Amino acid sequence: MRVLRSFLKPGWLLLLLFVIAFAAACFAVLAPWQLGKNSDTEHRNDLIRAAVDTDAVPIDQLAPAGRPLDPNNEWHEVTLRGRYLPDDQVMLRFRYAQERPAIEALTPFQIAGSDRTILVNRGIVANSENGQVSIPAPPLGDVSIAARLRKSEGTSPGKEPRTEGGESTAYTIDTAQLSRLTGLSMDPYYLQLSPNQPGSLGEIELPQLESGPFLSYGLQWLAFGVMVPLGAAYFIYSEVKARRSRRAEGDDTAVVDAPPPTSKSERDRVRQALRETGFRSGNDVHAAPGTQIGDGSANTADDDAVKTRLAQRYGK
Repeated sequence: MRVLRSFLKPGWLLLLLFVIAFAAACFAVLAPWQLGKNSDTEHRNDLIRAAVDTDAVPIDQLAPAGRPLDPNNEWHEVTLRGRYLPDDQVMLRFRYAQERPAIEALTPFQIAGSDRTILVNRGIVANSENGQVSIPAPPLGDVSIAARLRKSEGTSPGKEPRTEGGESTAYTIDTAQLSRLTGLSMDPYYLQLSPNQPGSLGEIELPQLESGPFLSYGLQWLAFGVMVPLGAAYFIYSEVKARRSRRAEGDDTAVVDAPPPTSKSERDRVRQALRETGFRSGNDVHAAPGTQIGDGSANTADDDAVKTRLAQRYGK
């Protein structure tokens, strides 16, 4: 108990608190975070595989007007007819192509025979060596295009789309924000234009179908959550064992070096032990047959026996 009480100190308590907090973070936050990203990547890969193996269908089959996009329909290719609205085009900044900064052109597309408008990502164009970029204009009039359905992205604070120098720019494809910027009522998702379509620019390739390192990272956090408490427990066990060993060595030394107690209570305890066990062999003083220790007729033998036993116990 005394050894355990010695661990109730600020340093040991802080260590215990850190171990508990770290293990809880591993199991409740860090591992689920990485495993969740792995699940999302696997789900995305499954959607892309299914979409690639499916022929393009009219947009109303997978994304009817007035309805949000079904997440399971993302990446599927759809066809539609209408016209581009180049006056409301938005430049998507901070993209890269051919190892150079690039721009993606986001152009609203109005479906023929309706007032329904969908944002179309026409592709990517790399900056020239002098830092300039030229975006070809989309074709005029009605055209038929094929494109893949994509979910709208979010916008970080301070990164909202804006108009600079008479040109609309954005950092993410947030259809809600871009609708407010252009003043057009657009569907809450966008289309990524397929290659070789009217108005298409540089191709934006599909993501690679790789799971990434998220699964291994998640398993590592789970392992850390187990290893750290076990390591702390082993450290505490080793410390307790070492302290008990040091204390035992100190007690043995104290017994050997300490003078034999001469208090009446110690003599009484030894005398009582002699009474209970009787005199045996060795250095014990033997009483006459039938004589009991503690009787009046054996007081002298009793005292001698107590002294002998004390000398045997304490080495003196």
